Amino acid sequence: MPQTGAHQPPPFGTARLRLPDELRGPLREHLADLREQYLQLNWAGRVGFGQRPALLVIDLALQWTRPDSFPFGSSMDSVVDATSRLLEVARERGVPVFFTTYDYDPAEPRSPYDRKVGDRNLKALDEQEFELDPRLGHRPTEKLLRKKYASAFKATNFHENLTALGVDTLIVTGVSTSHCVYATCRDATDSYHVIVPREAVGDRCEIMHEVNLLDIEIDVGDVVPLEEVIDHLRSAIDGPA
Repeated sequence: MPQTGAHQPPPFGTARLRLPDELRGPLREHLADLREQYLQLNWAGRVGFGQRPALLVIDLALQWTRPDSFPFGSSMDSVVDATSRLLEVARERGVPVFFTTYDYDPAEPRSPYDRKVGDRNLKALDEQEFELDPRLGHRPTEKLLRKKYASAFKATNFHENLTALGVDTLIVTGVSTSHCVYATCRDATDSYHVIVPREAVGDRCEIMHEVNLLDIEIDVGDVVPLEEVIDHLRSAIDGPA
């Protein structure tokens, strides 16, 4: 469950989409109770780390990391900072790194889903908004997947890339917990050990983050503290050849 105090809001997200203070504590207590009930049913077991991890950074592009780009963006400084720490260690240990962003094309025919997020919001977008947040220090040797859908696997060659590298563990970071992070983890779970560093994922909406992160932990992968992932990479993964 969240590492912040029971009544403290998360360090990321949009203020207007946060839980009322009086509901936060009871909700988190309820979610913790649900987790315990699932554990008693022999769910939410640990998948653990495999032998060959890769790090995936989902949609930490300017459209999502700038608070002034609402409704899509929000304050994600803590998620960017946590992901940057993981990137530093992954690069040091020679762990493959992948990034995603939206494959923006103003000429793309509108889909039924576009109505859910509002055509007026989509028409206001600019291609530069989908450039990666410069704080991540993306390198030319790190694959950038441009995707049309929530999952990093759908209509991309991500799975083929991971297979070519012999990857068996996918460390998933970025945004949003309830959408692209969740969809990617769901698609990955039958082929990879899915590891989600708790502090390195976020959502504009607090309750959607909390509920979907618990769902990932119960049914999809391991949601673990950031430091546990960092310690594993430093101790278990040999550096570059």
